[in-house]
Formats: sequence, structure tokens, C-alpha cells
Amino acid sequence: MEYISPENEAALTGARVLCCQCAVPIEPNPSNMCVACLRTDIDISEGIPKQATIFFCRGCERYLQPPAEWVVAALESRELLALCLKKLKGLGRVKLVDACFAWTEPHSKRIKVKITIQGEVMGGAVLQQTFIVEYSIQHQMCDACHRSEAQDYWRALVQVRQRANNRKTFYYLEQLILKHKAHENTLGIKPKHDGLDFFYATENHARKMVDFIQSVLPIKCTHSKKLISHDIHSNIYNYKFTFSLEIVPLSKDSVVCLPKKLTQQLGAISPICLVNRVTSTIHLIDARTGQVCEVSSTVYWRNPFSPICNPKQLVEYIVMDIEVLKEHEKKSFPGQGMVSSKHVVADVWVVKASELGLDVNPVHTRTHLGHILKPGDTVLGYNIGDSNVNDSNFDKLDRDTIPDVFLVKKYYGERSARRRARAWKLKHMAEELHEGLSSTNEDYNDFLDDLEEDPAFRQNVNIFKDENKIPVDTDEIDPSLPRITLAEMLDDMVIEDVDMTEV
Repeated sequence: MEYISPENEAALTGARVLCCQCAVPIEPNPSNMCVACLRTDIDISEGIPKQATIFFCRGCERYLQPPAEWVVAALESRELLALCLKKLKGLGRVKLVDACFAWTEPHSKRIKVKITIQGEVMGGAVLQQTFIVEYSIQHQMCDACHRSEAQDYWRALVQVRQRANNRKTFYYLEQLILKHKAHENTLGIKPKHDGLDFFYATENHARKMVDFIQSVLPIKCTHSKKLISHDIHSNIYNYKFTFSLEIVPLSKDSVVCLPKKLTQQLGAISPICLVNRVTSTIHLIDARTGQVCEVSSTVYWRNPFSPICNPKQLVEYIVMDIEVLKEHEKKSFPGQGMVSSKHVVADVWVVKASELGLDVNPVHTRTHLGHILKPGDTVLGYNIGDSNVNDSNFDKLDRDTIPDVFLVKKYYGERSARRRARAWKLKHMAEELHEGLSSTNEDYNDFLDDLEEDPAFRQNVNIFKDENKIPVDTDEIDPSLPRITLAEMLDDMVIEDVDMTEV
């Protein structure tokens, strides 16, 4: 302890007085006492505890900040020093001048803080004192770790299911969740056979996820709760909530057969349509007329329909000849809805790629891909004429109105060449989740192909440049191959440790 003398006239003139207790000559001060006597009689650190306890969770390595907040703080960090100072209740009566950590053995479960304070005593005299406060670390499990150890760590569950033959919808949902950071409050995500399970600590966080999925995909939601415990004295109920979401069993490039009642509501569109996209609504297109429509989630579940062909049944065809329909021929279409301006209706004659060179007659069909197809191109389609379709709506149709071949999209050559030329990548919520979703990589590769071919489809997806990708010779790349431009890619942020000695 030391005494800080004020600047007064006596100090300037050099006058000295005797200490009132020990008679030692000192410079005048309001207490008329020397430093030794002040140290003996007055302790400005009185009321400030010299020992305290802080609680540490070994599961998540966080410290308890009263009353119930757990914070992350490294040893000898500013956060830990602030946490230690908040444990001292008497610091408000004095002025804190300095505080720092004193060295302790790392495994001693002790933290020492050296504190310097100032206080005013005896009519204006200011004393400064330095002392050490010792903190003992005790282990206490936080609520989150306690629930995890008790296998009771979640209070709400969101089950997302889709009964379809491919996983492209879940890959799209994963990218939407990453883009909008909708998984920040998720305790865990587990892949299931036909979907995903999202676990949450509170019901409100689960409802936010339900609202998000409902805004990006057409779903049907059911809600249930299970009573876990009940306190009869305080009348408090403890529930576990479960939200079951069922996504429509449709995916991009599927062919559906609409009920007759629904076709009349959608502007007399053809019963056999192609699923162009699945967003918050189902986007359908009629290949014969180019007519497009959107089916909302409410309308779908009121008149549900299933795909009669899925993308795994696509067959390669070779275009032998193509003729774009003229304007007067389009006027004879029975449809009354909106016609797509991005597609061109055309008559096309195709032959199976496996039958090319054999003595077979080309099959005539009508397609909406007249703007990108030309003779000699390869196109993917469904052989509906030779398919065994088990659908009640399909059985009611007139056989003459059913096309033998339904063309879906242009085929851009070997898949391996497209993958080598792909200089971008997508991020995932977890690698084990990605492995659980992809029993086979074909679904994921088809999803990446859809992103390249459809600019509107990739607007809601964050695409990153792949720095580890080896550049491919431009001579090997087909110029007609759809590609994602560099302007659409984001830089992947990599956090690295900086060596301060080189700065």
C-alpha cells in the first residue's frame, strides 16, 4: 500500500509535520498519518472477497456467468478476466486501476488475479492498494450437456419426409437452409431412410424451421405432443413436440398425370405434364402446347397426384428431324392458360440411341424443347408407350391423347467430362448427412447437372469456387455445354492462423 499525497501549499513550501501516531516527520496530508500507520489502521480492500469460485463445464468447455448464461473464455483472456471481476461484489465502492492474471500451475484448478484499487479515506486522502484474489474452479455440467448425457436433450423434433425415388429435393433443401442459415438453432440433424430429422431445444425454434420449409417447398404439416412429466404442485407440464412434414412426392423432370377436375381448374391444360421445378409451388409445363401453370401446396393436397415416370427411367434418343410449329398451328391448342415464353413447341422425330443404325422408323412426338434441339442432338425422354403405368388418372385417358415418347431435356454428352470441367462446389451441413442422403452419387450428380442447366433453379443456391480443382483444357470442353459463370461463384472463406512474428 502507498499513499498518494495531494498537491497543496505545504508540500510546495517544504513544511513537514509529525505523524499523529508514531511522530515520524511527514509531509502534511488530511489524515496527518504516515503511510505505515495508514496501512496498519485502514484497509480499503475490506469487503472485497479474496477468494471466489467459478464453475466450468467440461463437456462444452464453458464458464458459468450468473445467473444462467454459459460463455466461452480461454485461459488468461479478456473474457475470463471480465468474468472473474464480476464475481467480486465490493469493487463498486472503490476505483479499479488495474487487473491482470498472476501465474498459476495450469492443472491446479486455480486462477489468481492481481488487482490494484484506489480509495478515498479520512477527508480526502487517496490510498492505492494491490492484492491478489484466488479463484477455485469447480466442475458443473451445463443444461445442454446435462440433457445430452441424460438422452433427453431435445424438446422438439421436425421430421421431413418425401416418398420419392430420388433425393434431389433434399439436396435442394440443404442448400436453401445453408443460404438462409436456418439451421443455427438446430441441436442435431439425422438422416433417415426417406428424409431428415431436425432436433431443437424449444418448440419456437422448431416452428421457425417448419415455417421456413413451408415457404420454400410444398408440404403438408401435422403436429403432435407427448407428455413427459407433470408437476401437480406448480401445475407445470413438460411436453415433447413433434412436427411431421411431408413433401410432395414430385421432383424436377418427373412426368405426372393430372386428375380431370384439376386440369379444368388449371386452364384446360393437358393431363400429362412435366414437372419443370419444385419450389414453394409445383411448376408444370405441357410439352404439346407449351402451356405452364403453378400448383400450390393447398391445391395439390386437395387433389393429389403421383408421378407416372421418374428421372431414373430416362432413355436416350437421337433427334432425326425437327420442325417448329407455326403460329396458326398453335391457335388450335385447347389450352386457355399462360404459355411459356422460354420454350418453343416443335414436332420432332426421334430414334432410341440403342436402336440407331437399325431398320426402325422414327417416332413422332411433340416437345417444348424446339429452341435448343436440332437434328443429330441427343435428348433424354420417357418411353411412355411401352411403360407399364399404374395410375388411376392415367387409365381414364384416351389412348390417342397419350404420347409414345415424352422428351424432357437435352443430353450434353458424357457425364465424366462435365464433372471434370466443373470448377465449382457446394457446401454441406455435415459430411455424414451428405453420406446419409446419397446412397448413390447419381442423385447428387443429377442435382449438380440441373444447377448448370437451369439458371433460375440455382438462384437460391450459394455456389463456391473450387480452388483445388485442376483447370481443364478448354479444347476438351464442348462450347454448347451449359456452365456456371465465374460471376455466379462466391469465394470460399478459409480461416487460417496468422503468424504474428511475420507481421
